[in-house]
Parts: sequence; C-alpha cells; structure tokens
Amino acid sequence: MLDANKGAAPLLDGSKLHIGIVQARFNEDITNALADACRAELLALGVVPAHITQVQVPGALEVPLALQALAERDEFDALVALGCIIRGETYHFELVANESGASVSRIALDYQIPIANAILTTENLAQAIARQTEKGADAARVAVEMALLLEDLS
Repeated sequence: MLDANKGAAPLLDGSKLHIGIVQARFNEDITNALADACRAELLALGVVPAHITQVQVPGALEVPLALQALAERDEFDALVALGCIIRGETYHFELVANESGASVSRIALDYQIPIANAILTTENLAQAIARQTEKGADAARVAVEMALLLEDLS
C-alpha cells in the first residue's frame, strides 16, 4: 500500500473497499458539492460504484447516529461524514460543531472503523463554498488511506 519512498504519499487503491457516506442535508448546496467531490474521488481511487453506500440525514447532529448504524452493519471498510455548519449569532454553532465532531470520533473508536470527518465548520457561506470541493475529495482520500492502513495493521 505505501510508496517505498519515506514521506511520500501512499499509493491508494480502493478497488476492494466498501465505503459508507453520511450526508447532512442542512446547507444542502454545500453538502451536495461535498458529496459529489467525495464520490468522484472515491471512483478515481478505484472504489466500485456498487460498493459506495450513501445516506442522508437532516443535519450534522444526526450524522453520528447514521454512522453508528452503518458501522453496526459490519459491511464497510471506512465511513465518511459530510456536513456544513456555518456560524450564526447564537451559541448553537459551537454546540453542533463540538457535539457532532466528538460523536464522529467516538464512533470511529468504538467500532474501530475509520471515519473521514468532512463536516465543515465555517464562519460564513463564502468559506464553506471555498472548501466544499477540496474537503469532499480529501475525505475520500482519508477514508481509503485509513481503511488500507487498518487492513495492513490487522
């Protein structure tokens, strides 16, 4: 899996992997762009389209529960969390950002499954738009890389 050159990026072959994606619908234009970029990168890494399962939930706070349900199925090599939380005028931003992030990490550890967390937390819509494509593709690469790493470590 890893390139022989120390420090080089790993060679990623996702052709044998099964990946689950949970997408929040809140801020749907952003999360659709995240999902499109994620799927495109998964396909570029060789993940078979039939091995990609995508579900949608209302918002970022619901993402962890769906991730947990997918993890319990024991069918996936890695999962991806997609969402977008944009700061507003109330404390709600911090609550949603902190709780969703902590819950995603807890599920990854509890189920020993890699979860690429691409729930964006931005100050404004412009920042979210600037990150939507790159972070969606990054999440796909992280999911594949970590699934392959855990396979090697097993």
